[in-house]
Amino acid sequence: MLIDSHCHLDRLDLTPYEGSLDAALDAARSRGVGKFLCIGVDAANAPVVKTLAERYPDVFCSVGVHPLDLVDAQTTELDWLLAELAHPRVVAIGETGLDYHYQPDMAQQQKHSFQCHLEAAGQTGKPVIIHTRAARQDTLDLLREADLAHAGVLHCFTEDWDMARQALDMGYYISLSGIVTFRNAEALRDVARRVPADRLLVETDSPYLAPVPHRGKPNEPQFVCDVAAFLAELRGEPIETLWRNTTDNFHRLFPLAA
Repeated sequence: MLIDSHCHLDRLDLTPYEGSLDAALDAARSRGVGKFLCIGVDAANAPVVKTLAERYPDVFCSVGVHPLDLVDAQTTELDWLLAELAHPRVVAIGETGLDYHYQPDMAQQQKHSFQCHLEAAGQTGKPVIIHTRAARQDTLDLLREADLAHAGVLHCFTEDWDMARQALDMGYYISLSGIVTFRNAEALRDVARRVPADRLLVETDSPYLAPVPHRGKPNEPQFVCDVAAFLAELRGEPIETLWRNTTDNFHRLFPLAA
């Protein structure tokens, strides 16, 4: 079994499946994908991802506020997060984090939101799913300050080995997406070769960032198989080993989805 550890099922382009999410999920299942983690990005889609996780036994979800989806203070209040996290199908917090590439002027609001999510992680023990872009030092500083016993994952990782190493040293996992297959991603491939086998996850981040050979098309959960195949070859591992290790890692990090 392989697991898509990060996908946005409520945003998929279902045109190839005549609008059927069931058909899109079946396409992934037919290739061996056994679980899907559907990610929350704001208060509005929290009920949506929870409904999907209730509908499908192999779908779990997270709840949180993406740094680029900050609208008002209400969505990052600790009480709101804790209430949402009490749902039994919510196995993680986020995605949350910092993104100064698009909104450097929102740095303070993003840091406040990120700290709320990290506090919720500390109180609940649920792992945190982290988005970080152009905010390397602040991200690492806030993670060190939080000092979570059960950390989380830096998803869709695009930074260098030094940042990966520091995150790994704090107990975090590294998740790789289709970006690792892109022609200009050699620095990321260096990271992919070096991440320990027991700390690696794979994801699609669908409907975004479809891997080669699907680049330019809307991404979908079944393409996690292509990411995994690329990584296995890159790392010189049998594909069965990478599938088994990333599945074991997912269940260790997200025990409520085991």
